[in-house]
Amino acid sequence: MIRVGLTGGVASGKSTVSALLAELGAVVIDADVLAREVVAPGTEGLAEVAAEFGPGVLGRDGALDRPALGALVFADPERRRALEAIIHPRVRARAEEIEAAAPPDAVVVHDIPLLTETRRADSFDAVVVVDVPVEVQLERMVALRGMTEADSRARVEAQATRQDRRAIATHVVDNTGTLAQLRERVTEVYAELTAPRSR
Repeated sequence: MIRVGLTGGVASGKSTVSALLAELGAVVIDADVLAREVVAPGTEGLAEVAAEFGPGVLGRDGALDRPALGALVFADPERRRALEAIIHPRVRARAEEIEAAAPPDAVVVHDIPLLTETRRADSFDAVVVVDVPVEVQLERMVALRGMTEADSRARVEAQATRQDRRAIATHVVDNTGTLAQLRERVTEVYAELTAPRSR
């Protein structure tokens, strides 16, 4: 088994790279998906988030109100750490279960937005970083997600710097070109990961 950490800043196109790796045969474990699972209605995780942040982070349906929670944690590093202390251990435990069920010769890709911030890069055999300039991240968030420039900038600034992410990379995937170029680069990286020398 080859364990790969996949990361990239917000709006870098990491989800697209993740999907391309899955098409090529990788087992993808998406931390964002798991982070939603562990705070789904009825979970201990959601109860703990509500206890920590108050009933205002719950919608009328009892589900997590992500924008309300985001407004609290993105501007306040201490509150963000409190949220991470609830979510990260649960996400890791679930990821370990999925990895344990993967075939022994699998390329297991852990899609982790905050891989740099959580300092877990050396727990993987390889680290793939999806890289774009900050200006591209901001443009995409404003154009594709309808966010304001100020909100977009706050999201970018709440994450590790581009330089910090690149520093942990064993493979960098530039995502400033076309989808065809991205597919070609991801295919190259996958070939390198599965080559005998990388085992």
